[in-house]
Amino acid sequence: MTDEMIVELYWQRDERAIRETELAYGTYIHYIAYAILRDESDAGEITNDTYLKAWNSIPPQRPKPLKAFLGRIARQLSLNRAEYNTADKRGGAQYPLALDELLECVADKDNAPDTADLIALRDVINAFLRSLPTDARRMFIRRYWYMDSIADIASAFAASESRVKSTLARARAKLRQKLEKEGFDV
Repeated sequence: MTDEMIVELYWQRDERAIRETELAYGTYIHYIAYAILRDESDAGEITNDTYLKAWNSIPPQRPKPLKAFLGRIARQLSLNRAEYNTADKRGGAQYPLALDELLECVADKDNAPDTADLIALRDVINAFLRSLPTDARRMFIRRYWYMDSIADIASAFAASESRVKSTLARARAKLRQKLEKEGFDV
């Protein structure tokens, strides 16, 4: 079933939309949740929560592409759960580690950008990612979007952990330079 057909089922409030979403994107949604949370139970809950949020969001939205829309929902729900899980004494995961690595590239909260600045920032980061070599870009996205561990990235790329760490460090340094060049506070 095509994305357009699935979205139309949501608009018709047909419960088959959930089943078709699960068939088409269930594995993808679960992958995102598990990569961030590293817990099968939480990943299953986030997967179901993603279907519910999609049900409540469509209509009025008519997402295109549906996969990116669902991925964004799953990622945000997963990050919220990771933040809850890692608060104080609840243990840790890749989420806080990955964010700590990126702290050197972002401004502090006191200088939070407005919406126009956020759009410009998004465009700069997208251009930066397109400029990276393929492996570096994929490593960067796996680390900072999917929150994969260094060990998992190394395994996926048949590389040493030190190579992954150095590739990510160089990419962060380039991102920082790019942001400074474009006038963003870092």
